[in-house]
Amino acid sequence: MRHRAAPVCAAIRTASHAREFVPMTPASIAISRFGYGYAAGDTPPADPRRFLLRQLEAFDPAPPAIAGRLGTRAKTSEMIELLRRLRQDTRALAAMEPGGAPAMAEGMAGTAMADNPRAAALAALPPEYREKLMEARRVLVEDIAVRVDLAVTSPAPMVERLVHFWSNHFSVSVGKPGTQFEVAPHEFTAIRPHVLGRFSDMLKAAVLHPAMLLYLDQFQSIGPNAPFAQMRARRNPDAPGPRGLNENLAREVLELHTLGVDGGYTQADVTELARALTGWTVPGIGRAGRFAQAQASGAAFVAPVHEPGARQVLGRSYATGGPEQALAILDDLAAHPATARHIATKLARHFAGDTPPPALVARLEADFVKTGGDLASLARVLIAAPETWTSAPVKFRTPFEWLVATLRLTGIERPPPQRLVAALTQLGQVPWAAPSPAGYEDSAAAWAGPDALVRRVEFAERIARGAPQEGVIARAEAAFPGTLSEATRTQLARAESGQQALALLLVSPEMMRR
Repeated sequence: MRHRAAPVCAAIRTASHAREFVPMTPASIAISRFGYGYAAGDTPPADPRRFLLRQLEAFDPAPPAIAGRLGTRAKTSEMIELLRRLRQDTRALAAMEPGGAPAMAEGMAGTAMADNPRAAALAALPPEYREKLMEARRVLVEDIAVRVDLAVTSPAPMVERLVHFWSNHFSVSVGKPGTQFEVAPHEFTAIRPHVLGRFSDMLKAAVLHPAMLLYLDQFQSIGPNAPFAQMRARRNPDAPGPRGLNENLAREVLELHTLGVDGGYTQADVTELARALTGWTVPGIGRAGRFAQAQASGAAFVAPVHEPGARQVLGRSYATGGPEQALAILDDLAAHPATARHIATKLARHFAGDTPPPALVARLEADFVKTGGDLASLARVLIAAPETWTSAPVKFRTPFEWLVATLRLTGIERPPPQRLVAALTQLGQVPWAAPSPAGYEDSAAAWAGPDALVRRVEFAERIARGAPQEGVIARAEAAFPGTLSEATRTQLARAESGQQALALLLVSPEMMRR
């Protein structure tokens, strides 16, 4: 660690450890626990619960920044076709020069956010692939900036938090080549419009969106007895077979998106759901694409690759059908009691602490069952629940939450998108880049390590240099109404400069926890 002034070193130590705290007031809880923190110039809400309920009415699912985003679906199909050709070229190269293939393959996999490895990988690619990947990165960077800006400026920060909660629940990642143009539309068009609607509608929109179909390889799943597979076998019985049935999406739907890992499903249920999902793919790709039927989710359904026959999932029968077969199963999964329990537990953990209060889980579960998965009703249960208003901090802010809260507190608007993505990369939580389909962790243990805290301190020092530095104590009192501790107040008063005081505030325990 570089040399640091004593107050900053003290901040690093105190931020990572529990200490005596000033009880959070309802106004502070409404601002920080439910939302994204104090915004410069705001006044504390006089009626915190009503302040939150009004946000349910004020939320705009399609603000101008999203409504004006250009469609990139055609670019997705172009990229997939390019990647297919690249793989073919790579295999041919590997046959001639075994040492050449791995480098190109690594280049394809390293298109997310790494810097030098990415540059090296790009340099190894043919020009047309390189240009498409660079275009995809430009679009992705702009989309991340839009997401952050909406969180910083929204009049409904609690609902923005819910959008990001559900986006993480239905996690897709740019770590999979071909998804770069689709991850933002997945959140913007499959999550946001349904965040206060029905869970079943969000489930169908999110699971059957092109981003998810790409991320979990559903787009190339083929029923073993589908007409396309049968025709191919007849025409060329000695050729390598098509990829066949892929169970990735079906397994994650059951384990992560609906029932939960202990939800009572079997391997047979996974296979049957995978068969029902065959035919759901991304528009405009592959030879079978000419048979594609457009679907409301933005995906396509190709009947010749759909596995024929009735299905049995969790003891229920589903008649032979086309795209409706998977839709019917998803509707029933959305209404399953295990799904209610799974969703209730995750929501309670997010808003009431790493160890979800059982009573709150039970009330959320009951409301989910009673309302048929009405997500606005679940939000109202959270706002009414005494467990979410406990005066002790209940959560450690994730890097994304902390960055948004920092931008709101300092009043910094619309930082350059490239710098924003660099900051999120440094902090360790780039949107739509979670390491697994389970999404980013939602617990203090995942984010409160010493190295992560040092990175926040370094970022706080940098941002304090370019932000207004006057009146830091007054800003702190406004940001944490009735909650600012004497220890933090003393540290701010003893700071050598306004810049140091602001940096200390940004890494104070009040700022780190909610």
